[in-house]
Amino acid sequence: MLRLVLRLRPSVRLSCPRVLPGPSAASGSRPMPRTSCLRRFHGGAAARTVSWGHSVSHRGVLRSIGAPGCGQSRFYSLPPHQKVELPALSPTMQTGTIARWEKKEGDKISEGDLIAEVETDKATVGFEMLEECYLAKILIPEGTRDVTVGAVICITVDKPELVEAFKDVTLDSITAAGAPPPPAASAPPPPPAAAPPSVPGSSYPSHMKITLPALSPTMTMGTVQRWEKKVGEKLSEGDLLAEIETDKATIGFEVQEEGYLAKIMVQEGTRDVPLGTPLCIIVEKESDIAAFKDYVETGVAEVSTPPPAPAPAPVTPAAPRKGRVFVSPLAKKMAAEKGIDLAQVSGSGPDGRITRKDIESFVPPKAAVAAAPAPAPAAPAAVPPTGTFTDIPISNIRKVIAQRLMQSKQTIPHYYLSVDVNMDQVLELRKELNEVKAQNIKLSVNDFIIKASALACLKVPECNSSWMETVIRQNHVVDVSVAVSTPNGLITPIVFNSHVKGLAAISSDVAALAAKAREGKLQPHEFQGGTFTISNLGMFGIKNFSAIINPPQACILAVGGSEKRLLPADNEKGFDVASMMSVTLSCDHRVVDGAVGAQWLAEFRKFLEKPVTMLL
Repeated sequence: MLRLVLRLRPSVRLSCPRVLPGPSAASGSRPMPRTSCLRRFHGGAAARTVSWGHSVSHRGVLRSIGAPGCGQSRFYSLPPHQKVELPALSPTMQTGTIARWEKKEGDKISEGDLIAEVETDKATVGFEMLEECYLAKILIPEGTRDVTVGAVICITVDKPELVEAFKDVTLDSITAAGAPPPPAASAPPPPPAAAPPSVPGSSYPSHMKITLPALSPTMTMGTVQRWEKKVGEKLSEGDLLAEIETDKATIGFEVQEEGYLAKIMVQEGTRDVPLGTPLCIIVEKESDIAAFKDYVETGVAEVSTPPPAPAPAPVTPAAPRKGRVFVSPLAKKMAAEKGIDLAQVSGSGPDGRITRKDIESFVPPKAAVAAAPAPAPAAPAAVPPTGTFTDIPISNIRKVIAQRLMQSKQTIPHYYLSVDVNMDQVLELRKELNEVKAQNIKLSVNDFIIKASALACLKVPECNSSWMETVIRQNHVVDVSVAVSTPNGLITPIVFNSHVKGLAAISSDVAALAAKAREGKLQPHEFQGGTFTISNLGMFGIKNFSAIINPPQACILAVGGSEKRLLPADNEKGFDVASMMSVTLSCDHRVVDGAVGAQWLAEFRKFLEKPVTMLL
């Protein structure tokens, strides 16, 4: 299970990137969905962290902007559009600088295009759009400093013919349009509504409300997998409070201040929890816990909690379960190893899902002893057996993997180049270096492959580039993503600056990243990004294969295993025995032409067949 740790400080509220709607439907405008995301540029480890979500719901903001009559009369003549405002791109950001606009007014914005670079108090951050549109108006020019978080920076439209209508729109007119109208004097006050019995108010002791933030740039909702603490338990600094499954990974909430868990408002197993939904209440004093026993959050849409799994009926033997069987991959594997029929196991997880604990605690029912065998009746017509398949629920992580792979194969014109590499000198050098044991590090063949790939990318920088629709971005550093298999699926932790690191440093990085990936402890900046990817299946006995490109990268190298082969030689025997390894380079033909890909493979093979050249 991939598990990331999000450190929350109660005194800090983090803002997620927001794209606010334009005027209401009456004025011909529509809300823009949450499809913008952020990508950080190279600026050290701190610059590669993702932007965390806001703990406060934006419903009030959206409601005030989209409400009828909110000062929008001057926009009745404008066509449908979207206002894009400056989000908080770091936890401490209050203002930012528009460093550069990557698009001009009238330009088409395709999915994944970078529209602007924003300088924050932490790093320079790229604003990337995930929806096709056209840039109609830039409201904040390049170089503008101290732009307040929440300020509208540009306007986008869906059709190019709508751009001209925003030629004379100014920031002042946009701000005036979003201002709330003065209260109507003639409107009679509404009758006071009876307060519900448990409305949060001033009678409650001092407390802190924890809401669901955006834990990934594309996250719109999450699933509460498990609460690590119970109501009434003390929370110490560093304690894990809960685990949330997002569209990227399962992330752990870690508290950094002492307190007590007073109320859990979203139960375990609750799916599709919207951003900003209150999850729990934390208090400072243990004596304040009882005051929140009947606490009810108002003004927030109710989140449906799945019913608890029904307790198994005390019947022996247990009747086999019919229909769909929900089971985790680990539980399914354990059941197969122990020869357990999953149809006879009662699941204790959400929606009756069978977990590892259910398999470990399962006791096969004892068959009842028949008093006397009855005469066998005539054989009835053959009945199709039940329980012949298992439907495994698709996790959010698996959905994202599927979407990205489909996007890659459908939008990137792949082509493939293969070559065989003589690994004799690499294997000999590896043996000598491992015998030295100067740093107690065991070098692997993959460490040499990573280093050779990084140096080949410096020689042929076209293969270290990305297709950006309007430009081809050529990266000046080589961050190699290494594919690692985990129980939740494939993930690609990154060996940053591989071109300047030695073999020992690369080996240490790969070992640490692979261990963290399998334990689910990778941080987002450790697997999001990269400029070139390597997928090695040689250790599984695979001779050769073709890999799918990891967008927005232009290439991925598929590495097969080494095998002994006879090669023609000018000696008495007429041949030599060599360890040959097959590799296949998948290229994006929009960025890398066939001759360029062949040039990269030639450089790669040269570095491995003469590993001493990697020292030059």
